[in-house]
Amino acid sequence: MTPDQILSYPARVLTQSQREHYFEHGYIGVQSLVPKDTLDELIAVTDAFFEKSCAETVSGEVFDIGPGHSATSPLLRRLKSPDEQHDTYWNFTTGLMADVAADLAGPNVTFHHSKLNFKWFDESDTVKWHQDIQFFPHTNYNVFTIGCYLADTDMANGPLAVLKGSHNEDLYDQYDANGNWTGMLCDEDAAGVDMSRADYLTGPAGSITVHNARALHYSPSSKSPLPRPLLLNCYTSADAKAYTAHPQPTSHTYQIVRGEEVKWAHHDPRPCQLPPDWSRGYTSIYAAQAGEDKPPAM
Repeated sequence: MTPDQILSYPARVLTQSQREHYFEHGYIGVQSLVPKDTLDELIAVTDAFFEKSCAETVSGEVFDIGPGHSATSPLLRRLKSPDEQHDTYWNFTTGLMADVAADLAGPNVTFHHSKLNFKWFDESDTVKWHQDIQFFPHTNYNVFTIGCYLADTDMANGPLAVLKGSHNEDLYDQYDANGNWTGMLCDEDAAGVDMSRADYLTGPAGSITVHNARALHYSPSSKSPLPRPLLLNCYTSADAKAYTAHPQPTSHTYQIVRGEEVKWAHHDPRPCQLPPDWSRGYTSIYAAQAGEDKPPAM
């Protein structure tokens, strides 16, 4: 569906001006959207997973942990596929967040994936400039991620930053000079990013962020000793069909969460770079950007 077609449907959660801002600039931030009881439940479940992660020594199917992670010095980078790990996460994904998704995707919405990323007081927690769509190309670019801050987030603890209007510009090459997937811009391209266009999306716990899969984004390192969790859910319009293997499928992958299946795919003529063959395994953007693994080159 085109933006004009989507905007012709009544808004469920967002205001019309927020929807228009998303389509014009490629992102929005909405402060304090999530009700307190819902937020409290999400935080409690997340705290329990964090405690469980302290017993882990290597990354696995549930946790992505950084080098040196331990109970006394935790470095949990990601809870993988929270939609699969606990009903609280999946209920949130298919509840309020799915209504937000319908405001931006149109009435028919597909779930793609979820993840819960953490920030720590460590330079290694910087997520470098990148675009999402090269990880999972679709027939069109009505693909986006909705984040929910589970802790108050300001410039001190590494907020998400999006480059205004970049969703309408060219996609970047996210392989290095040797053909290895890095999931980020090379140093030369990153140095050319116009930082005056970067919008840092801050807000209290319960605030949400939304960014289009073409939008260039990153998050700076945290200066806080406390972890900053960000729960992320990726959705697509039902007429956006994936044409490469899913990086990390779950039992919920490609499930319709609003509306119904469609009979026609919509095709955007703009090209998209292809990722490695994810059917052979995927770790995380942290591992890729840190050079911890080198997937086979294309």
